[in-house]
Amino acid sequence: MNDQSCDVAIIGGGPVGAALAIALQGNDLNVVLLEARESAINTTDPRALALSYGTRLLLQRLHAWDTIPNVSAIATIEVTQKNSSGRTTLRAQEMRVDAMGYVLPYTALHAALQQSLHQSDVTCLYGATVSNLSSTNGEAVITYQHQGQEHVLRARLAVVAEGGKLLEATHPPKITDYGQSGIIAHVTVSQPAEGKAFEHFTPQGPMALLPYLDGYELVLTAAHEAAQDMLTWDDSAFLGYLQQHFGDRVGIFTSVGKRSCYPLRLKRAPDITFPYTVLIGNAAQTLHPVAGQGFNMGIRDAWELAQVILDHAPDNIGTATMCAAYRKSRRIDRNAGIRFTDGLVRLFSNDMPLLGHVRSAALTVLDSILPVKKFVAKKMMFGANG
Repeated sequence: MNDQSCDVAIIGGGPVGAALAIALQGNDLNVVLLEARESAINTTDPRALALSYGTRLLLQRLHAWDTIPNVSAIATIEVTQKNSSGRTTLRAQEMRVDAMGYVLPYTALHAALQQSLHQSDVTCLYGATVSNLSSTNGEAVITYQHQGQEHVLRARLAVVAEGGKLLEATHPPKITDYGQSGIIAHVTVSQPAEGKAFEHFTPQGPMALLPYLDGYELVLTAAHEAAQDMLTWDDSAFLGYLQQHFGDRVGIFTSVGKRSCYPLRLKRAPDITFPYTVLIGNAAQTLHPVAGQGFNMGIRDAWELAQVILDHAPDNIGTATMCAAYRKSRRIDRNAGIRFTDGLVRLFSNDMPLLGHVRSAALTVLDSILPVKKFVAKKMMFGANG
């Protein structure tokens, strides 16, 4: 068994883990990134990501934005409720920013971050499968398998950025099952509205259309069994359902690409720090995709943690003081993001008549009061910390 040591060990080389590694590079720290996948580039993930304007600014600081191809800007977000006249429209022009957000393939962002990472002084180990994480004698101890051998990596701080399964047995997360699944696919329409995204609330859950290339990236919410059934429909039946479900604001739905489906739930770790260990991204919290907050929160986790680590380097990395400082820095943003997305799902995913009138009125009022609308838009773009 081979023993190694480092200042910071990052478990998980997806966009959130890579962003943290890049933010730490060039600061005389020994940073090791462990990624279970054999290849640095994952080309199979079908998702498109909705990045906020604030996330774009952070990626620019990490030198991982300008090289990303096929980015579509969101200039306007229209929020509506099915069978209701209430609506709110958020505009980048009102916020005096270039865009409210951006839509791009997961694979494109991942590749750009990997390119930036490979130009750094971070040690990256691909095909490194972590089997155990513990702490003892003032350090984190990571056991992993790489190239057929078992290794032990001792780190002053271990960061879990790979989904959180590593610690679920000993620190089970709190899970809320919304009883919903999300269907994602690329769709084309006869009258696309350039740069305009749609968030459409219905009793069965929210539906989002995100402008991308020649059409839209669709996120359609339905009950688990209904969503699985929709995967079996032919394209004509599925497009007909979308037409009835959404209406004709983008004309006629003309084609749909490959459909994928995944369960939607809120999963949150009971705490985001343990002795010499910090959880970020999906390891800390997995949110419902409504309003597109989850991934953007993960990038903010990575950025904030990097700043806290550098503030406490070199002597206090991984200490209780450092972990407490990180918890404090993320408390407002994390709690507000969880409450916001959870509240939207619970408030809008029902067909109670009285609530329907209240929701419609709320959307209309929000659209008419510019300072309040700007406040909401700012939090969506930059998080609760602004």
